[in-house]
Amino acid sequence: MSPRAAAAAVADPEIRVLTIEELGILRDVRQEPGTGRVTVTITPTYTGCPAMDVIREDIRIALAAAGYPDAEVATVYAPAWSTDWVSASGRAKLAAAGIAPPGPAPSGDGPVPVRLTVRCPRCESADTEQVSRFGSTACKALWRCRACREPFDQMKAL
Repeated sequence: MSPRAAAAAVADPEIRVLTIEELGILRDVRQEPGTGRVTVTITPTYTGCPAMDVIREDIRIALAAAGYPDAEVATVYAPAWSTDWVSASGRAKLAAAGIAPPGPAPSGDGPVPVRLTVRCPRCESADTEQVSRFGSTACKALWRCRACREPFDQMKAL
């Protein structure tokens, strides 16, 4: 297995249905010619994300299992991660898991848009209401569907 494939297959510890590649935090995987040393570059979803230590360790474990025991994991903060980096397959997996995927990230030019409604990932109704700005993790908000009456998380657009 290539080092890229091994790192890309690591699951996000907070949203287990997504890999770090689908989430968009896997930035680069390089293998030095000659030495074979692997360096993986990642970007956290936000500064201080508590899952980063687990992600770094999971990457090291996955690479060691694939035959790359001396891998280095580097963290970069610029450019900042954006929910626009979540792949199409990642968005589909979020919806299938009952988590509303994020909309487009705010542009930073002007006021931050506030979503008045989010489509329910279960029944696709737009008749929803936000229950809490924070869901099961800091990067999600808790919503409830008025049509099917089910609660669901929505990944916040960043």
